[in-house]
Amino acid sequence: MTQGTQHSADDPRNADIRIWINGALKPRNEAVVSVFDSGFVLGDGVWEGFRVVDGHPAFLDAHLDRLFEGAKAIMLDIGLDRAGLTEAIYATLAANGMDDHAIRGDGVHVRLMVTRGVKRTPYQDPRVTIGPATIVIIPEYKAASTETASRGISLFTVHVRRGYPDVQDPKLNSHSKLNCITACIQAYTAGADEALMLDPHGFVATCNSTHFFIVRKGEVWTSTGEYCLGGITRGNVIAMCREAGIPIFEKSFSLTDVYGADEAFVTGTFAGVVPVHTVDGRRIRDGRGPLVERLQSLYRGLIARDAEARARLRVSASQ
Repeated sequence: MTQGTQHSADDPRNADIRIWINGALKPRNEAVVSVFDSGFVLGDGVWEGFRVVDGHPAFLDAHLDRLFEGAKAIMLDIGLDRAGLTEAIYATLAANGMDDHAIRGDGVHVRLMVTRGVKRTPYQDPRVTIGPATIVIIPEYKAASTETASRGISLFTVHVRRGYPDVQDPKLNSHSKLNCITACIQAYTAGADEALMLDPHGFVATCNSTHFFIVRKGEVWTSTGEYCLGGITRGNVIAMCREAGIPIFEKSFSLTDVYGADEAFVTGTFAGVVPVHTVDGRRIRDGRGPLVERLQSLYRGLIARDAEARARLRVSASQ
């Protein structure tokens, strides 16, 4: 069975997690939303996923920036400000014993989801919403595969494109992910781990759930970013390269450039930096290359420093 970067081993502790729904903490088997909820009826909402390191959400400010920007774009009133949402996240972690006093390391992932709320009838018009936004926070014990981080994944270029923003803006991290789902289906039925998606002009855009990079002659290339989500990890890797003096370019490039690359990798919140060993049957390399290994090390340091800064901020705020 193919496995993308998001796969993880089942953890029995997740059977007993408590999930935050509009201010109430519910056991997993009681955590439900209405069949009239906008997210269920239409996929009308925005979301974020983030790792928890030493009890603190990694790069939380950047994730909240993206969440609130997306909500504003679709005229969705979240109902909580940044401080209120931050406290809700920490309260959920504490209720599950995942706060900084209980857990060390990187083994928790959180999905934060906000929909427009309950509708009085199943219809797309936002004005038939009759209540406040629905906010759900799901924390789970999930660890990225160390084997995948070393061995890498395979990609298959799918026919599903990342489209123009006047059709559905790829900058929106919306609940409507059907294009990514169909891309994922095409990739795994072709025997690959994840899908590589092109932009409307035929250049490489991104993957169905991660961002894509190649390495050629010591240079790191990634797409222009015009046809993909503004990835938090993608942005961190670009900044890391610049800080470390690694030449990096956001540019248009083709599959021919990909097939001839020295290394390739994907980035994502859950798995960080993961090598790509094969694209469309073309072997890029066996396992991770030296630059990917270096970037993995730099990213581990970056995420640890962010957790330390968040911890100091929490201590300062409590005094």
